[in-house]
Amino acid sequence: MSKHYLDLSDVGMRFATPTGWFEALVNVNLKIAKGEFISLIGHSGCGKSTVLNLVAGLNEATSGGIILDGREVAGPGPERAVVFQNHALLPWLSVYENVELAVRQVMKGASKAQIAEKVRYYLSLVQMDHALDKKPHEISGGMKQRVGIARALSMSPKVLLMDEPFGALDALTRAHLQDALMEIQAELNNTVIMITHDVDEAVLLSDRIVMMTNGPAASVGEILDITLPRPRNRVALADDPEYHKLRQCVLSFLYEKHSKVTPLKKPKAESRAAVA
Repeated sequence: MSKHYLDLSDVGMRFATPTGWFEALVNVNLKIAKGEFISLIGHSGCGKSTVLNLVAGLNEATSGGIILDGREVAGPGPERAVVFQNHALLPWLSVYENVELAVRQVMKGASKAQIAEKVRYYLSLVQMDHALDKKPHEISGGMKQRVGIARALSMSPKVLLMDEPFGALDALTRAHLQDALMEIQAELNNTVIMITHDVDEAVLLSDRIVMMTNGPAASVGEILDITLPRPRNRVALADDPEYHKLRQCVLSFLYEKHSKVTPLKKPKAESRAAVA
């Protein structure tokens, strides 16, 4: 496994605002190995989405740089695919056609049969090959998200970027998709970076959890290695002391070290007397 497949070095990002510069990220350093599953977690406004957008090439860092497989990231490219919280399917196209559109972008000159084979393969991976002719409005939210994942995977990306992909789903659908994602990643060995606010999701899915400090001027606070063996079973992990220890490490960082919550001040004794 390459130790520096994806390398973020001293990455900083600032945005111009009417009142001056806003410093979103400072000195973000992160080295990701090929095939790793990384979760980014932290309070709102800590720059998680900014990191994802920089890796995707949607924004350009104002300092530092990002290297993927020996080449600098300079703009979007098919080697990086993004799955958003909103599936972003084209409503006038069928399930098959939504994925086919992506496949055609990376298989220019391929025959219709070759394209069809690839489309059907990735839809089968997410268990959506039974709904090829359905339009997005005819399937559930969880199914739409499965199609969105299939579309991203069909581009054979070196890095799969996921921005809270299961955040809008009910608990049961989320659990099913988490299990499906673990199976897919085990089969394809994609490098994955996922934003999440769900501590249990992060521990279940990840090889490492990157915990961000609070913004502005956010950075990497701590990185936690998840040593739980794979494949992972959520039911078995419910009674696993190591799982609970790892979970507690993340919660400790979020709620003790970098919480934005300010404790309520106790009223002064004289104030209580005055009220009485």
